[in-house]
Amino acid sequence: MLYRSPAQPLSMMATVGKAMFFDPALSGAGKLSCASCHVPSLHYGPAGNAPVFQGGPDGKREGRRAIPTLTYLERQPPFSIGPDDAVADDISRTIAVPAKGSAHAAKSAANTAASAANLVPQGGLFLDGRADTLLQQAHGPMFDPDEMAASEEKVAARLQTVAYAAPLRDLAGIRGRKSPDFLLSEGLFALARYQIEAQEFHPYSSKFDAWLEGKAKFSPSERAGYLLFNDPKKGNCAACHVDTVGEDGLPPLFTDHQYEALAAPRNMALQHTHDAAYYDLGVCDQKPDGRKTLAPYCGMFATPTLRNSATRQTFFHNGVFHSLDEVLDFYALRDSELDRFYPRGPDGAVQSYNDIPPAYRANVDTADAPFGRKPGAAPPLTVEERKEIIAFLQTLTDGWADRSKTDTHFSK
Repeated sequence: MLYRSPAQPLSMMATVGKAMFFDPALSGAGKLSCASCHVPSLHYGPAGNAPVFQGGPDGKREGRRAIPTLTYLERQPPFSIGPDDAVADDISRTIAVPAKGSAHAAKSAANTAASAANLVPQGGLFLDGRADTLLQQAHGPMFDPDEMAASEEKVAARLQTVAYAAPLRDLAGIRGRKSPDFLLSEGLFALARYQIEAQEFHPYSSKFDAWLEGKAKFSPSERAGYLLFNDPKKGNCAACHVDTVGEDGLPPLFTDHQYEALAAPRNMALQHTHDAAYYDLGVCDQKPDGRKTLAPYCGMFATPTLRNSATRQTFFHNGVFHSLDEVLDFYALRDSELDRFYPRGPDGAVQSYNDIPPAYRANVDTADAPFGRKPGAAPPLTVEERKEIIAFLQTLTDGWADRSKTDTHFSK
């Protein structure tokens, strides 16, 4: 039996956080709530297939990155750079940068310890790891001028008057009544508590979870996909998207909390990419001098959980892909069919890895399968095998236990 935290009624603080999560009046325009981007019925991910969200005071400003899910963040460790440990949920907070040209051991789904000596970024929230707590995470989009575009003064003022925040004002006590800043901090804490306490943010209710407990069987295609997912010479997906139960008995998160430079193609559908000097370099852009001090990690973005990935319509940090078929094609064919994903320049040459400046292209993962194929080489996964992996990924969608009671397809 897998261990899951027992469901409990929401605390008063989390109840306030829930009300805040759905309150559009907290935004600058009064029209966007947290739930506008993180839709509960879509596992707290985005609706539609737009690469990024349109926000800001007029609802027309383009967000910087694709919207991540808010599910399964309760076990995310703080950001650090240190030895590779693919299953650790309690990584110690260290910062280390490898020497230039140092060796990088390949990651394998069959032997995650093989890369343990690598120094890698890991942990943290957002795609660049710039926040360590859900309280810090809540602060980001609420006050981002391209997202909810709120002001601290407006949010603090609403928390002083809105009816749902009366318990918050009581909990904040004398200091909360005297200090708007303190009341605002308590409000952001309430948002964090809601995400931690509400079980719908981490239900572990997929068919895969039922399979782990012997309550469901994979179909032939799901089983084939599961084996390919774990085959180090095929998908090798489990090298980063760890799918095994740890010593703590907790269900797997399908991420190792680490960061990779996968070289997703530049998304020319985004306004800011038409500036040739613009690059989003992930980890090394989380602080002003990062492109120098964290240069070995430029171009790296967080490895997301694959739970509920089958319900998404945008993938990678810039939302360049819109289906799991496109994602699997990219993994299988990136290096062998470069012109399928990258444009050709005026000289006719393929502009590979075109969303990373040349100075940082050595950071791109070419060592870990399924990458590293020579141009024209046969792909590690056939079209049919890619579809089988997608069939397995569909078993990671939460709510299977509920559907199986009424859907004969799931109850066989």
